[in-house]
Amino acid sequence: MFANAELSRDFTTLGQQYKSLVKALLDVVNIPHIPVEIEPTATGNFRGFDVGKFYFIERGTISARYRGRTIYVLEEGDILLPDIAGDSQDDATVFYGSESGATLHSFPALEFMRRVFSENDGIKVWTRLLVTYSGLMLRVTAAAAQEDTRVTPGFEVYQSGDVIINQGEKADFVFNLSSGTAEVVVDGIVVGTIAEGEIFGAMAALTHSERSATVRAKTQCSVVKVPEAQFTEMIKTNPTTIHSLMVDMANSIVNLNEQLVSLQNGSAKKA
Repeated sequence: MFANAELSRDFTTLGQQYKSLVKALLDVVNIPHIPVEIEPTATGNFRGFDVGKFYFIERGTISARYRGRTIYVLEEGDILLPDIAGDSQDDATVFYGSESGATLHSFPALEFMRRVFSENDGIKVWTRLLVTYSGLMLRVTAAAAQEDTRVTPGFEVYQSGDVIINQGEKADFVFNLSSGTAEVVVDGIVVGTIAEGEIFGAMAALTHSERSATVRAKTQCSVVKVPEAQFTEMIKTNPTTIHSLMVDMANSIVNLNEQLVSLQNGSAKKA
């Protein structure tokens, strides 16, 4: 994906991550596709596609136009999700076109999502894909906004030893670890680890309480930051986010239990 605007380097990084997640998702779903050929068009002249289908860009590019302007362009390796709004109103509709033509792979949306929900890996990849997509759209929006508009950063890279969140601080964001490994520290003691793809920092954000632990990068970490209010909306509207969050919390409890057993064994040996 690329946009008709000047964007920072992290947009490219997120775009590469997005394509990797699309590939991983298609590997998990693993259903036959139907090829769809798109003829070259000078401007956006068709209203999306069948809302019951997902489309993978196999060749060429697809331009997304809104109110006469090209907002972003999907390229090879991207996925086109259905636009379900504005079908009856031209000024609220995203129009698509392709200046050079394109080849798409079409997948039935219901069967696609059934496969996603039936696999834990599929749910996790789908959630990460949505979070990454949100980060891409945030940057597209920021690039088109006025210079004095306050925009919340949504993507950061931390080096080994860097603190991602501090124990006791206010919870403004929920985090998704895109790559790397982080460790959870409570009162100076390492009590667990966070692996690639896990969501963290959600409990304090959802309960409006202070951070109960420090999270520190163990290796170089790429992190997507979702504002607390935006994450709350995702929880309300996206059941897969809830499932992924429950899995990550369960893993955290297992890590804490293992750490407690280790500490108890160590104390017993000293005694």
